[in-house]
Amino acid sequence: MADGIAVLDETASWVLERLEQSDIARSQALNAMLTLAKSRCATDPQVTKFATWEAWVTAMQVGSALFAAATTTEDGVSCRIREETRNLPATGPQTHVNAGTWITSFYLAVICREKERLAELAQVPVSFLRESGAVFDEYIYAWVETLQSFWFSREDTWDKLVTAVDGTSPEATQYADSELMLKILYPPIILFYRYLSRDAGQFGEALTDALKWHKEYWSADEDRSTNSDGLVALGTLAIACLARDAGMPIEVESEYLPKELLEFGWVGEIDT
Repeated sequence: MADGIAVLDETASWVLERLEQSDIARSQALNAMLTLAKSRCATDPQVTKFATWEAWVTAMQVGSALFAAATTTEDGVSCRIREETRNLPATGPQTHVNAGTWITSFYLAVICREKERLAELAQVPVSFLRESGAVFDEYIYAWVETLQSFWFSREDTWDKLVTAVDGTSPEATQYADSELMLKILYPPIILFYRYLSRDAGQFGEALTDALKWHKEYWSADEDRSTNSDGLVALGTLAIACLARDAGMPIEVESEYLPKELLEFGWVGEIDT
């Protein structure tokens, strides 16, 4: 695993070095950084090492930077990524700047408690995300709108959330695999529903279920069990961070919820 992480770190550095000039590097950047961040959790499951926290911050910075560059009305944007200021050109709509990567970027910003970046992401129009050309079931756009409305404390948050929940039903989905939907994509949405309800008991039950389903999905076969995507329950962790910061008790402990990410133990350690 240590050798594998070293290779991933080299790949991440290679991508970052080319981020300003290469469309290919920008299309690969978020996945490369998130893979490195999750993989570091294999040997540092509670995120007690600075290098692991730095990897998570870098993934967050990259996700936000891609959307800043895609939506700017200027010629480009200056973004701080891994201790350096990088100048990204304006790109407009891109295949990799889609609803799925928006949600990932939002989750990362929540985990890193980046309020300014969350506000910027919350202003990305759903119509812009549709221009990416990426194909998703409709529920995902309602989920994006839910998170955006929540961030700006809009009255339609509940309505958007109900639309998102309804959109995850088998009858409403066409592209998402049913098992993936049930065990990975749906849990953060229903967990968010419990969070908004501020019912600590029901939230705790939903969190336990989400972690159980995450484990079931990623341990179902050998290919999944060796996939770094399963090392951290990203969406579940993000919603748990919101709940924890709102004063709701998080009583369950899990390798899929790194403690120092959940509790923001590295606050102030990196100038983001």
